[in-house]
Amino acid sequence: MTNQPTIYQVGGSLPNNAATYAVRKADTEIFDALMAGEFCYVLNSRQMGKSSLRVKTMQRLIEAGVACASIDVTQIGNYVTSEQWYASLIKTLVNSFKLSDKFKVLPWLRERKQLSPVMWLGEFIEEVLLSEIPENIVIFLDEIDSIIKVEFKDDFFAFIRSCYNQRAENPAYNRLNFCLLGVATPADLIQDKQRTPFNIGRDIDLTGFTVEEAKAPLLPGLEGKVDNPEQVLAEILNWTGGQPFLTQKLCKLMVDGSPLTPLNKGGTP
Repeated sequence: MTNQPTIYQVGGSLPNNAATYAVRKADTEIFDALMAGEFCYVLNSRQMGKSSLRVKTMQRLIEAGVACASIDVTQIGNYVTSEQWYASLIKTLVNSFKLSDKFKVLPWLRERKQLSPVMWLGEFIEEVLLSEIPENIVIFLDEIDSIIKVEFKDDFFAFIRSCYNQRAENPAYNRLNFCLLGVATPADLIQDKQRTPFNIGRDIDLTGFTVEEAKAPLLPGLEGKVDNPEQVLAEILNWTGGQPFLTQKLCKLMVDGSPLTPLNKGGTP
């Protein structure tokens, strides 16, 4: 088997300009919902294209004039204290929104050392973020399943819910929006039975590619490489259920010089 240059990418987030990005129903739903000020969450199994959806949606929002930040929660780490975790989150937000010249994190935190870490985040959002950024704001939190087991996660997700509830009293919070992505369910986010569950926001259903969604971005890479490329693509999608990682991987295998099989001839494997 010889590895030939292909348009297909196996694993990782697709860049914003990737030719093989397949636009799905979820692309329209999440963009429209976030533009309308709805909190959103994309909670699904791995390798379904959540991070690629985030990259694409964030670029569309920026082009529409929305201030955006994207945080991969795994980069903060799990084996940290709540103080370290919240301080790191605030520092990441400062960097993402390019506020470093106006706002110094450590001195600001030292002035509030008697407060709880979740109050640090609350004051930062209200006194700094909403004050310094006049545009609508969307904060993407990716890989949220990485904090499901930390002891203070109920406080964090309860805080996000409180930001939504603040809209009734403080109109500035109408400009603030969150989008959560990860391998979880809404019930995982707040597990303390004494608290109100995480019952806000819109669930974005991220499904596998349909043939129509996949044809424009994925078919060109098969043309001239396999017999009956449309039928091959249809059989690949039938076999993978449209799962993005497996679909890209099989498409790549088809053009990497694999021996003729019923699949790359356009038949059933």
